[in-house]
Amino acid sequence: MKSLRVENVESEWLPKSSIDVKAGECIVVSGPSGVGKSLLLRAIADLDVHKGSLSIDDESFDAMPATAWRKKVGLLTAESAWWAEEVSDHIKAVETERLIELGFDKSALDWSVDRLSTGEKQRLAILRLLANQPEFLLLDEPTANLDPASVIKVEKVLLDYCRNKPAGLIWVSHDVEQAKRIADKHYHFDKNGLSEVIK
Repeated sequence: MKSLRVENVESEWLPKSSIDVKAGECIVVSGPSGVGKSLLLRAIADLDVHKGSLSIDDESFDAMPATAWRKKVGLLTAESAWWAEEVSDHIKAVETERLIELGFDKSALDWSVDRLSTGEKQRLAILRLLANQPEFLLLDEPTANLDPASVIKVEKVLLDYCRNKPAGLIWVSHDVEQAKRIADKHYHFDKNGLSEVIK
């Protein structure tokens, strides 16, 4: 079973943090706003300058091109980026079943990005991320802008991917009830870094 190891990762704005995530495991990270949860995910994705080490099994992030690391470790930001006119320009390969599970049909791929609501963008960004088949997912509040029914759909799709691929998830969430539903392990993040919340 593959494992993502984060050891003593830190930056000017990020407290020193260490965590191990196994494939098939969902880890929820919560904590106060502004403490650096998003920065932690960006550091793990190697998008920001940081100290410390990142590896999948014994393969270090700095032993491969950054693009190869980011293919293995997929980041979903709180606000997804859209750079072309139509949804299909962003998502080349899609599983119809997953599209339906997220509340869409095939016609959604022909939609203009300009007509998408914030929640639709978020759900389609999840679809786009999963189409890349990452081994580990870094999820920055993926359900924050969704209605309750969509939240449950997204949780199911992401947890199914986690268990069936299998893939490891680091899921940032402020929702205590959500953490209870989805987390195999729950960590609190503050100025001292990560500490496990004992159930």
